Amino acid sequence: MSSIENVVANGMCVGCGGCGTATSGRIPIRLTTRGAYEADLAGVSSADKEIGSRVCPFADESKNEDEIADEAFAELQSDPRTGRYLGMYAGRITDDKAITKSSSGGLTNWTLTQLILRGEVDGVIHVGSTESPMFGYVVSHSVDELMGRRKSQYYPASFADTLRGVRGNGKRYAFVGVPCAIRSIRLVVKEDEVLAEQIAYFVGIVCGHMKSMSYAESFAWQLGIPPEEVENVDFRIKDPELTSRQYKFGAQDRRTDEWSEKQTLSLVGGSWGHAVFQLEACNYCDDIFAETADVVFGDAWLSKYEIDWRGTNVVITRNVVIDEIVREGLERGEIDVDILDIDTVAKTQGGNFRHRREGLAVRLADDEKAGRWTPRKRVAPGYGHVDAERVALIRRRREISAKSHDMFLAAKEQNDLGVYINAIKPLIDSYQQSTKMTFTTRVRNKAQREFWKVVRRVRRSN
Repeated sequence: MSSIENVVANGMCVGCGGCGTATSGRIPIRLTTRGAYEADLAGVSSADKEIGSRVCPFADESKNEDEIADEAFAELQSDPRTGRYLGMYAGRITDDKAITKSSSGGLTNWTLTQLILRGEVDGVIHVGSTESPMFGYVVSHSVDELMGRRKSQYYPASFADTLRGVRGNGKRYAFVGVPCAIRSIRLVVKEDEVLAEQIAYFVGIVCGHMKSMSYAESFAWQLGIPPEEVENVDFRIKDPELTSRQYKFGAQDRRTDEWSEKQTLSLVGGSWGHAVFQLEACNYCDDIFAETADVVFGDAWLSKYEIDWRGTNVVITRNVVIDEIVREGLERGEIDVDILDIDTVAKTQGGNFRHRREGLAVRLADDEKAGRWTPRKRVAPGYGHVDAERVALIRRRREISAKSHDMFLAAKEQNDLGVYINAIKPLIDSYQQSTKMTFTTRVRNKAQREFWKVVRRVRRSN
């Protein structure tokens, strides 16, 4: 039995599309009733399952992040928290008008734009708006197309059809994806010489976890727009009066064209830490900084940067051309970046490490006890690294995630949002109470934010 069968049978398929791409569509990728993609192995040959297992980011037959990075970036230094690295930065584009249309600091699309303008690629394969569903993998062949599809889309996407659509057309592309998608496409090009010639750059996005389509639907429904009437959404609307964490969610009603928005943290499930609608595969990911990508972009979640509503990217480069692009952009004044050290980079993703390293060890140990199959990971199962309170918290978060899928599906079937809210809110409230910061911690964090606000004002006055 190939382990891709175990992946699918245990609900751990992330629906990336790697297996579908590598088998020329002989492994179809289907949309499930829970609003996520999954490989359909019914009637698939053993030979194709073996191919699928070699490119599946959660199958044991596939190379892990260390093995891939050792081949791709052998000359670079490495750290177990971030993988291999060349340059490390935090910053944003200097065009404040343009930055409002970016989720964070705008450096992801700025870098992709430079790759197009320099002739390094003919286009970019990335997640953008589509007719149905709302978001999916698309190809942008021009800067205008690329810039029109900016912002984060917390939405499932499969790249299988898109990659098969460009295969063999003689063009070169930058491929953009979350860590598991980058790992998979790295493995796909090892199987496919044609795509290996076409995918010139692998651009990673730091990922807390993937969401099902229900994430967007649940927020829109809380704004008064039922799932079947959602025309469009914006997951990160910036507010110049608030911090970069305090963004809003917006949705358009198909019936009236009316646009509604509300601060994300005020919505049920609005905190990323609640893990509502998290895909099960994300319980088994230990890659935070897209370790197999040529460059990775995320949010710099540190007090120094959080206070700025414009948003700030954390960036790790592993490719000489891309690192050169960043440094030249700084010299031209198009971007403003700080050069970071490895410890500071790691600190920007503290919550991610708690989930993908500390939490993963506990979940693996729990599954081992229960006799459940799990993929081989670089993190060892165990409980010794955390106290009993943290173990309980990790389990509670997993429960919220699992129940959110079930209860939202029930709410849709009964056409009653209350079915979901009444089931999930008590779990979230209990989780929030357990994670409540101490008075000392709250004071310390506030002091740090105020300090950086003063520093920012002084710098602006000078």
